[in-house]
Amino acid sequence: MRISVLNGPNLNLLGQREPELYGSKTLAEIESLVREEAKRLGAKISWFQTNHEGELVEAIQNLPRRADGAVLNGAAFTHTSLAIRDALLAVKVPFVEVHLSNIFAREERRRHSLFADLAVGVVTGFGAHGYVMGLQALHAALRGD
Repeated sequence: MRISVLNGPNLNLLGQREPELYGSKTLAEIESLVREEAKRLGAKISWFQTNHEGELVEAIQNLPRRADGAVLNGAAFTHTSLAIRDALLAVKVPFVEVHLSNIFAREERRRHSLFADLAVGVVTGFGAHGYVMGLQALHAALRGD
């Protein structure tokens, strides 16, 4: 099973950016946790982060050739990007939406996701562990569990 983990803007700053909100782990440390769990599950992981909307759109458009499913943290694009939503609609690759913070406990503009209704499910508010939970849930969904 091939799973792509796609990360949006500013996640490269994890560990230094608002640790009270996003935790103290870096994106590299989160990647390591996810790769460990993927190995345990027998899944192959590809990992991608960008601060550019068009690059994330292109990564999503390439999913059908590269992955059976995806774990997506669209970060701020979650609340603003119709382009990313359209790419997700076009490729029809199953994905789990992940957020480090609980977006529903944040300011009003962050409480709406443009992707959630397309996702297999949403994991929000569990910090770095949310990525592992998202991977586990996607793996189970792809297996039909």
